[in-house]
Amino acid sequence: MSRTLPHAHTEKDADWADELAGTVASARDGLFARQQPDGHWVGELEGDTILESEFVLLLAFLGRHDDPRIRPAANYLLQQQQPAGGWGNYLGGPPDVSVTVKAYFALKIAGHRADEPHMARAAEVIRALGGAEATNSFTRFYLALLGQVPYAACPSVPAEIILLPRWFYFNVYAMSAWSRTIFVPLSVVDAHKPVTRLPDAMHVRELFLAPPETPRWPAKPTKQWFSWTNFFLGVDWCFKKMERWGLTPLRRRAVRTAVNWMRERYSDSDGVGAIFPPMVYTAVVLKCLGVPDDDPEMKWALKQIDDLCIAEGDTLRLQPCLSPVWDTALSVIAAADAGAPPRACAGAVEWLLDKEVRRAGDWAKTVRGVEPGGWFFEYRNGFYPDTDDTSMVLIALARTGHATREACAGPVHRALNWLLAMQNRDGGWAAFDRDIDKRVLEKVPFADHNAMLDPSCPDITARVLEALSHYGFRVGQPPVDAAVQFVLDRQEASGAWFGRWGVNYIYGTWQVLVGLQAIGFDMNAPAVRRAVRWLREAQNADGGWGESCASYDDPTTAGQGESTASQTAWALLGLLAAGEADSAEVRAGAEYLVGTQRADGGWAEAPFTGTGFPRVFYLKYHMYPVYFPLMALARYERALRAPDAGAPATVRADGAHAAPAPKGAYRHTLAE
Repeated sequence: MSRTLPHAHTEKDADWADELAGTVASARDGLFARQQPDGHWVGELEGDTILESEFVLLLAFLGRHDDPRIRPAANYLLQQQQPAGGWGNYLGGPPDVSVTVKAYFALKIAGHRADEPHMARAAEVIRALGGAEATNSFTRFYLALLGQVPYAACPSVPAEIILLPRWFYFNVYAMSAWSRTIFVPLSVVDAHKPVTRLPDAMHVRELFLAPPETPRWPAKPTKQWFSWTNFFLGVDWCFKKMERWGLTPLRRRAVRTAVNWMRERYSDSDGVGAIFPPMVYTAVVLKCLGVPDDDPEMKWALKQIDDLCIAEGDTLRLQPCLSPVWDTALSVIAAADAGAPPRACAGAVEWLLDKEVRRAGDWAKTVRGVEPGGWFFEYRNGFYPDTDDTSMVLIALARTGHATREACAGPVHRALNWLLAMQNRDGGWAAFDRDIDKRVLEKVPFADHNAMLDPSCPDITARVLEALSHYGFRVGQPPVDAAVQFVLDRQEASGAWFGRWGVNYIYGTWQVLVGLQAIGFDMNAPAVRRAVRWLREAQNADGGWGESCASYDDPTTAGQGESTASQTAWALLGLLAAGEADSAEVRAGAEYLVGTQRADGGWAEAPFTGTGFPRVFYLKYHMYPVYFPLMALARYERALRAPDAGAPATVRADGAHAAPAPKGAYRHTLAE
């Protein structure tokens, strides 16, 4: 049991209340100081060095060896090199062979010699990790594009897959949205198999333990004569033979269909999928098609990548994409928590409403008969709204009171209907699509980026519940009950929940506790108390919470890591939702945040706390240590003032305030 703290009635407690209020005010001011003139917020989104490396490799493929951006990108790579010589996929993580090979190759292109000490250390790390042949599929394609390995060393990416009907078990819409946007242009690249020859000084053959031409398939025999991995490797081997013998009669049609598919997704988008990997492959495809450098299409494709670049001093770094809708929705929620009046967020709300999706994207191939609605993550990405951003915007509209405005009625109506239609058969929600969960597809040779599927996950499911709670949904309604059961079934033995989109168990546990409380779940239930106990036990001695990306590889390290502002805020938000405002742990966590606030109202945060693909790609949201601590401290301050605050306010589809729906009475709020 936690120790309880007295309410602020002593002089010491009054001082603490004043200090807390001052911290919240400073954080709120700092948040608004970061707002853009048109009302939205956007912070830097930082990834690992594969972004800078792949940018340099792309420029080399395009024949731009003298591009002035190569040297500053190389300078940034050198800044990020670990003392032992490698590069990891998150700060403080172990060296990763694919990340390190690409960084080494990029430095070679930038003019660094193999015999320089930093290069020699990197090469030693690579060889210790199994050599360049141990890299993942996407890295091998870059090596093939630049003549370092033959395409036979890369997995086949058959363009013919785009011709398969939707009823076929393995079709292009059976993979996750982000894999789809990479697969389609990459299939065109694989069909053309382009190569740009580099000077010998830029080659990286020294990184291979075996000759790059060594066949990789068929797979080496194993004790288990059949496995899905070996099956797909065998299919890959057969497909390569068919290509060699010219037995691909549908190839031309398939490539034409893939190119058209890609070009269709230029519309309402900052590049295909609005994320870095397909942006790169789009430029490669256009080069394969003979599109000149000065053609408007090629200029447009390269501009999408240029817009991700951040020049600073003599360095250049890139973002994997931009996060304005996400940052704006969360900033609006934090501002509302901190007592900002609705008019203070009016510009942000108008900006968000302007970003509503009004076209049928890829999701409509699976979800039929639903009017387009919802929101995406970036500035423009109309084919790919996601449930996470849609939920956050719905929460923001409700928390500021704007959901009751006539201008919001249509977007809210469409977004809620879309969210309900996106619920998976298992009761949970995924990010971009419905029921993309065919696990066998993770065994295909080009699926080693750990992102082939888009399954339901507890964190998104709970966030959808939180959003629905603001519009009359409660325990006792079928979609809510199915989601609650999904979440409860996936609680870890420790009491925590896995976090798919943030690091990691602290993130998942926070969101589940908030979501369950919002829809009226019994917060004294054993599952909730186990989660509370886990959060308490995970607290660091300094009062904060932290968790490393290493917990994805080793779950025994769940909840362990140096304290960070964002993860401390998540833990506090979870505990507050569970009714722990008076606990010593919450007080200590709040004191940690108060004591570490910077003069600009934000907090410093070095570790990566965002997740792209678990075990493969992580993110650092530079706005996380701005709005999440503000959100947590503001809710804590409010809980101390009004410990018996009730359930979230709800709004009906027509914009009027509504009482929570009675238990057992399912109202499909918007379909009526």
